[in-house]
Amino acid sequence: TEKLADQKRGLVNTRAVRQNIADASNALQDSLRILYAVNNAHELIRKKKYYAALKSLEDLQNEHLVPIIQNKYATQHKLADVIQKSIPQSQKSISEAVMTDLNTWLFRIRETSQFLGEVAFYHTELRRARQRERIESDSYLNRFKLNSSTELAYDESEEFDELDNEELQVDFTPLFECLHIHDALGQRDRFRAEYSATRRQQKDLLLPGTVGLTAEDENSLSSLLEGVAGFAIVEKATMRRTPNLRSIADVDELWDSMCHTAIGLTSTALDEVSNAEVLLKIKGVMALFIQTMEGWGYSVTALDAFLLTLFD
Repeated sequence: TEKLADQKRGLVNTRAVRQNIADASNALQDSLRILYAVNNAHELIRKKKYYAALKSLEDLQNEHLVPIIQNKYATQHKLADVIQKSIPQSQKSISEAVMTDLNTWLFRIRETSQFLGEVAFYHTELRRARQRERIESDSYLNRFKLNSSTELAYDESEEFDELDNEELQVDFTPLFECLHIHDALGQRDRFRAEYSATRRQQKDLLLPGTVGLTAEDENSLSSLLEGVAGFAIVEKATMRRTPNLRSIADVDELWDSMCHTAIGLTSTALDEVSNAEVLLKIKGVMALFIQTMEGWGYSVTALDAFLLTLFD
């Protein structure tokens, strides 16, 4: 009887050991799944797949951490708690990473602004040439200005995207991704404010302190207006692609500020101009700038008024 009792105790102990081993194995598997999910999220960050990383962290919380934390019998409480507390820092890392990429993009955009303006001016000149050809064929069209609905209708077959062509490609993906991430983090308003402040700073960096209008500085005004045009085109394109990021008021405020500065710089430099040929070139560049930006939907009233003073 005593021997039988010992065997029963041994059997019970064996079962208990097996159960403990099974429990430990399950706990280990659960822990490994959690660690794998954490590692996967950080690997996605390393690969710059930021939204996927954010989604991975969310899944980690909902599928693994929260159930463990809510289960008082779970054995991975400490691990789950540590990882749960680290998630805000991981989210911050993602936010900082997309902002770093965005700042790189903004720097490149700033460097590209003048060339973008140059491409836009060239496109306007081509439209002018096509309009002249149409007028030669049909004098009735002479009553319709460039950017009029009639001219645009005639020219619609000549598709050209200033932001995506053989000479220049502006990819807005970093901006879209950054906005998407901050939306997911509930930080859209903060991102909008930071982006707006950055664009104001870039506008200030774009504008020179002086501009030369003499024959020796004949490209100075063109460079200024091309830079302003490129900057403003990016603003308008951004507003069209992401309506909730840039408000009309923000974009118009930047435009008005740049126009005011450009007019002021040009007016000051005009005192040095006495050559009629140089003055004619100034008028031509200004008119090209006006027609280009009017085509992008900007108000050119102040510029038109300034252009008229050049003919006085």
